[in-house]
Amino acid sequence: MTRRVLAGAALAGILMAAPAAAQQRPLVTEDPEVVGAGLILLEGGLDYGRDVLYPASGLQGNLLRLPMLGLSFGISSIAELQIDGGIYDRLAITHRGVGPAPLASQLDVTGDSTSDVDDIVIATKIRLVTETPSRPAFALRFATKLPNASNESGLGLDTTDFHAQALIGKTVQSIRFVGNFGLGILGDPTQGANQNDVLDYGFSVARAVREGMEVVGEINGRVSTRGGTPPAGTESRSIVRIGGRITRGTVRIDAGALFGITSRDPSIGFTVGATWVFKGFTVP
Repeated sequence: MTRRVLAGAALAGILMAAPAAAQQRPLVTEDPEVVGAGLILLEGGLDYGRDVLYPASGLQGNLLRLPMLGLSFGISSIAELQIDGGIYDRLAITHRGVGPAPLASQLDVTGDSTSDVDDIVIATKIRLVTETPSRPAFALRFATKLPNASNESGLGLDTTDFHAQALIGKTVQSIRFVGNFGLGILGDPTQGANQNDVLDYGFSVARAVREGMEVVGEINGRVSTRGGTPPAGTESRSIVRIGGRITRGTVRIDAGALFGITSRDPSIGFTVGATWVFKGFTVP
């Protein structure tokens, strides 16, 4: 299979079928609730960010990711399988040679833009504790990022990463609070035998303002634990998202604004998309 065929088959899902109960687009902080046995969650959208920096290749510019697709399969009442990725990432280049850029010599980019598929992420989420009036829900999530985007495009690292996170969530009246914390093991694109361990984090809030309508916000990112300068592409990152969601039946429309915290994240951007939950199969 080519990279584009693999990416075209990649879809991502998050969260459960009950629209007001769990986080999903435009947020990326994972809710501990799962999609539900036999249900399939299909989502799609686009992201746009200005001044995005790729430290390994030294390219900086405005990034369009279209479409970002996802599937989530409810393989039991407490577990789901997630696959997510994108078919087309395009960077309109505004600067070259930013920083050390150790992989700049591998670039095969001659014009003022470059494009590639997005890396695919495959994950499993397992809910361990169900939410009750007196306690939050708790879950674990394990995810692997596959190296689909190439070094030659300047948008990939050709490394495989692994993440393990604890997820916690609690609804208080009309407000849903969700937190993520865990460890990421990121491959070093310059030396295959090396890695950088990072601390993953996320905190989100979703408030129902009326039936079928929510305002949402989050901060989500990672912190490098490497002393000194971390390997290129594994640095600390953090993005704030603010947006809203409208739900009608089993379909949800979303939109949000993005604000980068570090110099590698987009200075500003936006995301729009939709989510659909439907019965897909019967769990024995």
